[in-house]
This record gives sequence, C-alpha cells and structure tokens, in this order.
Amino acid sequence: MAAAEGQVRRDMWGQEYRTSSADPTCALAAAHAAQSVAPRDPAGAAAFLNAAADNLGKATEYERAVFGTLSVLVGEKRDEEVAIERHFELLEQFPRDLLSLKRAQLICFYMGKPDLSLKFVQQVLPKNQDQNFIYGMLAFPLLELGRMDEAERAARRGLAINKNDFWSQHNLCHVFQQECRFREATEFMESCSPSWEACTSFLLTHNWWHVAVCYLEAESPLCKVLEIYDHNIMKELEKSYCETAEVYLNGLGLLLRLFIRGHIDSAKERLTTLLDALKNESTWHVEWLLDLLILWALSSMGELKSAHNMLESLKSRVRLMDRNRQQAMQKAIKLAEAAYEYGKGDHMKVYDTLGPDFDALGYKMIGASDEQVDVFNEVWYTVLINAGETSKAIEILGKQIRKREGAPFLWRLLEKSYSLAGRSADASVASKKANALQSSYFH
Repeated sequence: MAAAEGQVRRDMWGQEYRTSSADPTCALAAAHAAQSVAPRDPAGAAAFLNAAADNLGKATEYERAVFGTLSVLVGEKRDEEVAIERHFELLEQFPRDLLSLKRAQLICFYMGKPDLSLKFVQQVLPKNQDQNFIYGMLAFPLLELGRMDEAERAARRGLAINKNDFWSQHNLCHVFQQECRFREATEFMESCSPSWEACTSFLLTHNWWHVAVCYLEAESPLCKVLEIYDHNIMKELEKSYCETAEVYLNGLGLLLRLFIRGHIDSAKERLTTLLDALKNESTWHVEWLLDLLILWALSSMGELKSAHNMLESLKSRVRLMDRNRQQAMQKAIKLAEAAYEYGKGDHMKVYDTLGPDFDALGYKMIGASDEQVDVFNEVWYTVLINAGETSKAIEILGKQIRKREGAPFLWRLLEKSYSLAGRSADASVASKKANALQSSYFH
C-alpha cells in the first residue's frame, strides 16, 4: 500500500524523504528529473527544477541538501566547482547517500579529476564498509591514478561481498587490461557476463567492449572480436528500452581500434549500417567522447558535410560556455579537429593540429577512462609514423612499452618505426617480441 502523501520515509541508505509513490509535489523526484532531462531538454529541466523549488517548504533536510547539489548542475548557471563543494557538504552530513557519491564521482570524471573522486570515496568509506558498491567506487579513481594494486584489492573486496557487483567486475577488468593480463580478463568477464542482463545499455555494452578490446590487444583471431561487436554490443539495439547513444559509444570505440590496426574493411562494413543514425543530429552531443567518435566515423566514410556540421556545432557549444569552461574545452575542440582530419586520412594535418607533445591522457575532460582515451594515443602513434616522424614515434613507443610491455600492437608499431628508420636489427627484435606475445595469449 502506498504511503500517504506527506509521510516521511527512508530510502535504502537511511535518508529521509517525504513523498508517496505518485506524488507530483515531491521535491526530491523533481530535482532528480531536472538533472536527468537537462542534456536533451533544457526547458523541461527548468520546469522540474522550479517544481522542486516550489515544494522545498515541506521537504526534509536531506531533500533540501540534494536539491542544493542538483540545482547547480542544471541550466545556464551550471557550475561544477560549486557542485563539488556542495557534494562534499552533503556527504559529510549524509555519508551513506551512495547515489550522491556516484553523482559526485561522475562530475569528477567529466572534469578529469580522479584525485577529487578518490577524496569523495575516502570521506564516506568508514560509514559504508559493509556495502559492495563502495569498493567499486573506490577502485575506479585508484585505477585512474595508476594505483593498480590498490584498485585490484578494492574491486576484489567488493566482489567478496557480492560477486555480481557490476562496477567491481568492470574495474577488476580494467586492472587486468592495463597490466596486459588479457586471458585472465576475458575469462573473468565472460564468467561474469550472465549477470549483465540487469545492467544499463551502457554498462552491458561497455563490459563487452572491454572483453573485445582485450581479445584485440592480444591479437586473437579477428572473428572473435567481430563476434562480440555483432552479437554482444550491437545486439543491444534490438531492445525496446535500449539507450542507443551508449551502444554507439562502445561500438564506435571498438571500430576505431579495428581501423587503426588495419582492419579497415571490417570497420567500414559495420560503419555503413550506422551512418543514418550517426548523421541524425539527435544522436549528437550526448557525450563528448561519442561526438569525437562520430566525427571520425562520418569523415572516414566520406560524409564530410555532416562531419563538418558536427564539428562546427561542437565549437558553437563551447562558445556558449563560461570562460573557464571554454578554456578547458579548447583541448577537446583540438582533438575533435584531429578526429575529423584523421578520418579524412590527412595525417600531416592531424600532426599539425595536435602538436609534437600530444598525450591523450591530458584530454580526460572529454569524459573517458584511461582505456577509452588511449585509442587517441594509438591514433597518434600511427600518425607519427605516417607523417614521417619516426624518431619521435620510436621515443614515444619506447616509453609506452615500458608501461605496457605485454601489448603486441605497441611492439608492431615499434617494429615499423625501426624499419622506416633503417634499423633492421632492432625491427627484427621488436617483431619477435610481438610474435612471442601473440602466441602466449590465445594461440
């Protein structure tokens, strides 16, 4: 039986809220609705926010605190720095509000600030040590900070409480992938996959994206990677409740990696079926990372008018931001221009756009994890080689191999760079290393 209107209840974390199951005056529901629809419906978001404000008089202390954090995340007065401050205050008062913790971490993610994300978790961890969710939330910023051993321990602790904790599964896979433990990653994730049917479209297809990328990085047969793309990622589009943009994000991220590795026909064959959706402007501007991938996809398929329109639309959106945000997003615009030129095949233009010291890890403001943004480093390595900057390529690839010695693709790029530089003996060593690694994984 529904609670009477105005009755105070508690959520699963113990926070008090005042609503019934169908209360149009619920300040908490209206505030959450405002944030949810804001990216696509600013007018609707404003209406929800006004409704929440109108009903704060009978709201609980918790509801008013949540409204305060959400009100600065909606509309023209959106201010992430203020939102960060208010989330710290809210979580100090309500440390078991893990939904607000997740929201705070997402803000940090899109600001490229994993150090702040970690501080949020550490602030509330003492009050949530019995919750599996908290350990997945702890693991992710540790990953982004390169603290892999700690991230693995945190993820495993979450899984010890609940083996079906999706976020802990995902973050443990991150560790395996970063450390080139590809067989361990795929076996673990495939064993977890039956539990993913309860996931959102994003997390289900993203987890399969991780599996596919691990197979790809280990240079397993291409058919295995394409099978995951066709049957585990894109099949999500058949569901009536599918979040299509999230599927495209993971699908395109995989196709770009295929393209970089020379599997151009397989990538373009699949891009052909997506073109109508990617040219549809309703698909644009959901995520910055998705926009960059769409730019590459459209330009690589010769849809230059649509690609150019999208690039100009991105620039227009940045011009509407406040000055501080504009400055931060200039790097994102530069990367967008590079994605457009890379799709066109103009590697010299990409090199000139990004400059000689490019590192994709400095572009986290596009809303991407280390593994997601690393595809642009792979683009960069191939651009250096094709633009004739072989000495620079050898230098950068050497540094990256010291971080991920078990990645065959890096050794193959190094082999090509050495060959172009006339260093045949070094090229032979790199080739043997790549072949040995490939044989050690799935062959």
